[in-house]
Amino acid sequence: MEVRLDGKVVLVTGATQGIGRAIAEVAAHSGAEGLLITGRDEKRGDAVAAELTADGTPTAFAAADLGDPGAPAILARACIDRFGRIDGLVNAAGLTDRASFVDADLDDWASLFAVNARAPFFLMQAAIADMKRRSQGGAIVNILSINAHCGAPELAVYSATKGALATLTRNAANAHRFDRIRVNGINVGWTDTPAERVMQAETLGQGPGWLDAANAAQPFGRLFSVSDIANLATFLLSDAAGPMTGALIDQEQWVIGANR
Repeated sequence: MEVRLDGKVVLVTGATQGIGRAIAEVAAHSGAEGLLITGRDEKRGDAVAAELTADGTPTAFAAADLGDPGAPAILARACIDRFGRIDGLVNAAGLTDRASFVDADLDDWASLFAVNARAPFFLMQAAIADMKRRSQGGAIVNILSINAHCGAPELAVYSATKGALATLTRNAANAHRFDRIRVNGINVGWTDTPAERVMQAETLGQGPGWLDAANAAQPFGRLFSVSDIANLATFLLSDAAGPMTGALIDQEQWVIGANR
């Protein structure tokens, strides 16, 4: 089976590094007709866009802070103005700040929900509007987290945002299945990303040896790589996924519900 995105225009958030960037790269290599990538770091975003364009996939970068309520509409308009449409949307951007029941404050709640739930909702709204206008269907993939099932104590608010997005994923899939708009989500397990390296080694003080220790503790001897997630996301964007919609896939090496 060959997974292809030929003729499709895809908007990917959080695409300047980590999972989002990997998804943009795999989408480009899978024949996407055009990509609109987003992120907060303009220099890094311009570099990624230039690299993918040089490799043969027209790619535009739009700087945006998804904590800004107006960002989703601006990004959707940028994609439509540049490429004429939105065939696929990947909500990969997200904050992973720690906030538990004993230390979370209103700012933690507001910032995490703004980026992890509000922004994806309004990006989906804009993409669905364009897809319905053209009556061509489309595909949306939301990057969630295995923490949506419960989450560690220090991830209470983060987990709640991903649980909210999981419900929105299924709601959108149900509401727009007869518009032939497929909406699926990936509950991502522990993944080695640039942001996670900073979080573990520096923010949480685990030091430079954290990754070796984390890899050794996994059933398959390593954390997920960003390419693991990108490959599944690209499949879900592609016609190879068929009419599959409303799925929340646990991309995890620990079996949910089993006693470890």
